[in-house]
Amino acid sequence: MSKDTPQTVLVTGATGYIGGRLYRRLAKAGHRVRCMGRRPEQLRARTEPEVDVVYGDVQDEASLRAALDGVDTAYYLVHALAATGDFEAAEVTGARNFAAAAERCGVRRIIYLGGLAEEKGTKSAHMRSRHAVGEILRASTVPTLEFRAAVVIGAGSISFDLIRSLVRRLPVMLVPKWVRVKTQPIAVDDVLDYLTQAIDTPITDAAVYEIGGAERLSYLDLMKRYASEVGLRRIYINVPVLTPGLSSLWLNLVTPIFARIGRKLIDSISMASVVRDDRALRDFSVQPMAVDEAIRRAIADEDQSFMQTHWSDALSTSETRRYGGDAFGSRIVDSRVLKARATREDAFRILEAIGGKTGWYYGDWLWQLRGLIDTLSGGVGMRRGRRNPVRLAPGDVVDCWRVEVLERPERLLLRAEMKVFGRAWLQFEVDEIADKVAIRQTAIYDPRGLLGLCYWYALYPLHEFVFGGMLRNIVRRAENDTARRRWRYARRTAPRFETLPK
Repeated sequence: MSKDTPQTVLVTGATGYIGGRLYRRLAKAGHRVRCMGRRPEQLRARTEPEVDVVYGDVQDEASLRAALDGVDTAYYLVHALAATGDFEAAEVTGARNFAAAAERCGVRRIIYLGGLAEEKGTKSAHMRSRHAVGEILRASTVPTLEFRAAVVIGAGSISFDLIRSLVRRLPVMLVPKWVRVKTQPIAVDDVLDYLTQAIDTPITDAAVYEIGGAERLSYLDLMKRYASEVGLRRIYINVPVLTPGLSSLWLNLVTPIFARIGRKLIDSISMASVVRDDRALRDFSVQPMAVDEAIRRAIADEDQSFMQTHWSDALSTSETRRYGGDAFGSRIVDSRVLKARATREDAFRILEAIGGKTGWYYGDWLWQLRGLIDTLSGGVGMRRGRRNPVRLAPGDVVDCWRVEVLERPERLLLRAEMKVFGRAWLQFEVDEIADKVAIRQTAIYDPRGLLGLCYWYALYPLHEFVFGGMLRNIVRRAENDTARRRWRYARRTAPRFETLPK
């Protein structure tokens, strides 16, 4: 197959941080992209119309054969970092199923992104599983190209969120031994460049490439670089004894990283992860950017993370699951969903009319009180209303919010312009489910320091009251609108009978 010939490409892990960005690049390059997910209806809502979405689960080989049918190149980006139980066994089983299905379907190439670390003597279950998956895929009859990367720097990456949260929230930091271990961070754009170029790289059997940036730094160095970029002064105190277990619990308290993820992450970065074989620089036309430039790009791209990908995206696989104040990434999320017997258009019309004279559907007096407090403290308050009572456009003002994203009739994202000791968004999404729609309402808060965290949790009982009432009333209004419209249509189209004279 020539270099310029479009291929049919399967991307697994398309809801994840790397996969969600990769498939868009491949589609722009002209390839026929197929994304695989365990819940294709949710994945389909995120992808562009030209992208094919199919069901597939690496624990179910039969589903993999259907997903891989007719595929030229398959990207294996599945990872069980957040899984409970024996995640190593689950990863090995998934890799074996995928390799067997790829062989049966005649896939020409597998591209896998693994982890960079010493293979011998590693104590990290996370890294052992990463290497085991690579070995299984390379042992198949399908030519396999494996990349190994350490810390990925980019807005929404787990490593960047860890650094960002520690620096922003802690003016004084305790520095255990693992924070000083050397790594070779690489920008997410450089990782994507390697992955996209790999689709045309000559390969006949299997190959392993170690990829990294131009510098070898520790997590402490990265925190100092980030602090310098954002203009923060921090104090670092060496701690001789702080076990990975205690460190993971500490991260769970002061960063967005869950304790079970934090433990696996610390285990993997407690050993050096530097490039020892630089063949990637010779075989690919990628010139990795400097760490400072990668950090600057990540900072500039932070506000676009909702429109691109985040490491926590892959955790949000349950349609009905509610995240009542759990920290995701560097943000705190309160997300809830209800189903309505309404059309998507009717539901979105209700959402698009929110604010202004219509009000906020629940607890308007509380919204006005919050606006008064904001006004007295020098903020915008609730006085601005809205330009059009029923229609919105990106950039429009809605009381104390501004429209950031409008994708009619699926998604509305509002950004708070009141004083909130950080940054806040309110997002509404509408998805069709059989004869109903699911309306998801998500409050997103990015706290600034400990004061911001205190602000959120002090108001959390009030948020529970207001946000719950808002969603219930939105569902009720949407159902009423749909019922009235259907009644009018039925009345208008009903046959009429004339009374015959006697």
